[in-house]
Amino acid sequence: MTVRHRFWVVCLLVLAVSACQDDVPTARVASVAERAVEADVRFLADDLLEGRDTGSRGHEIASRYVAAQFQAMGLVPAGDDGTYFQRLDLLQAVRVREQSRFELVAPGNKKRRLKFQDDYLPGLTFEQAAIELTAPMVFVGQAVQAPELEYDDFAGVDVHGKIAVSFGNAPASFPGDERAYYASTLTKAETLVRLGAVGWIQLSDPADEERRPWARGAANWQQPSMRLVEPDGNVLDTFPELKVRASVSPAASALLFGEAERSWTDVLESHQRGENRAMDLNLRVTLASRQVLTRLSSHNVVARLPGSGPLADQHVALTSHLDHIGIGAEIAGDSLYNGAQDNAVGIAILLETARQAASLPTLRRSLVFVATTGEEKGLLGAHQFARHPTVGRVIANLNMDMPVLLVPTKDVTPIGLEHTSLASAVKQAAKEQGVVLSPDPAPDENTFVRSDQYAFIRRGIPSVYVDGGYVAVDPKHDAKALQQEFLRTHYHQPSDDLRLPVVWSDAARMARLNARIVELVANNPVNPRWKDGDFFGRRFGGGR
Repeated sequence: MTVRHRFWVVCLLVLAVSACQDDVPTARVASVAERAVEADVRFLADDLLEGRDTGSRGHEIASRYVAAQFQAMGLVPAGDDGTYFQRLDLLQAVRVREQSRFELVAPGNKKRRLKFQDDYLPGLTFEQAAIELTAPMVFVGQAVQAPELEYDDFAGVDVHGKIAVSFGNAPASFPGDERAYYASTLTKAETLVRLGAVGWIQLSDPADEERRPWARGAANWQQPSMRLVEPDGNVLDTFPELKVRASVSPAASALLFGEAERSWTDVLESHQRGENRAMDLNLRVTLASRQVLTRLSSHNVVARLPGSGPLADQHVALTSHLDHIGIGAEIAGDSLYNGAQDNAVGIAILLETARQAASLPTLRRSLVFVATTGEEKGLLGAHQFARHPTVGRVIANLNMDMPVLLVPTKDVTPIGLEHTSLASAVKQAAKEQGVVLSPDPAPDENTFVRSDQYAFIRRGIPSVYVDGGYVAVDPKHDAKALQQEFLRTHYHQPSDDLRLPVVWSDAARMARLNARIVELVANNPVNPRWKDGDFFGRRFGGGR
């Protein structure tokens, strides 16, 4: 029996045992909400939609389906030109293996070439189809410069005109909010550009390999990358100053330190202790890459539930991403990456939240429901809507993404609850409905800056991300361990499909909770705000 099948059997046994222990008959008819959520997921995760990749035919079918559901609920079209669709213009880049090169040049002109896919993957550029650059390398820890914390990974070195080499994430000693912000690749790229680097190589360490095995990710090297194109033709977040980029496997990372004053083993041990001292690597590297650049478009699906009264032009935005990663490397005879948990379940919860909200008495503020595109490509649809909202002012965001509902739980996990006054609505709704609120079980993953809510946060909009729970109804079962196993084995894999179980009752409960949260926020006479002294509030709070 494969790992995948063992995992599935364990989950099904947990569901069966939990059902037998329930007070209600096991053969009970599922609630209307549960049936609706299940129907939505079964359609959106079907092979017909081919993984719903951004800009694909499958994603277009999914978009039409969601729009039809919004129309059936009586929600008002809130996209472009009286439709349910907000257009995104995109620039796509796809790697070409040929003409790609990663060659280390040591003193004496000794050269060593790394292997494509096994050792490295070139980053993608969006300015030209092919590029080659040779430059010296400099190790810069985790590429973090945080003056307010008196921390500088660049101390003692000059990266101007050089290729920076760094680990991911941010120091574990940082407070949680600061760590999340400085771990963002966007923040790191901005810092490298400001300091004059001409390229960036990202290292992998054993912890990275444990979380996301290199071989599994590298197998999908043909997956496209995308960037937003603004109406004026400007392509966002390409950082053209960083002319070349690459990622290096854990095994090959040691090769970059072959001529350095400190060995890879020493650097790795220091890094694991939280000590990252910058140094020149005494190597030059030639990085060459070629990519196919293509213009395409995709759409957010946007619907509005109008409020009434003087606050009706203010909106609470509910978001969930509709896209997944489409067709990829074949694994065990399957190349369709259906994205059931990620994120057909999230979209189904969004739709059920909309159904329940549509039956509420008229709210003081309006609600806007956005099924975003391009989340897997860098939160593109969320950035488009946050930068160019198709409705009036957005005063709050509630996001849902991949709740991973494998076994019945008692709780939900509101990520970012501590940052804003939205906490009062979340806590009240949970108390009314008997739902336990659990803390983020993996703060090191920096989830608050890794899903669509971050696009709203960067515009200064108070946001919360409601994730699934980790406290199993049956204490004999470890919901957190099952979720971690899902991330190791099924996340962004063809096996994220409906051969894995989904607890439809938990999904329906999340929809009820979300509907009550946004009802409370929409009817509150006081706008949501960042808490005094909050890191994200200080950094972005004036950006509305």
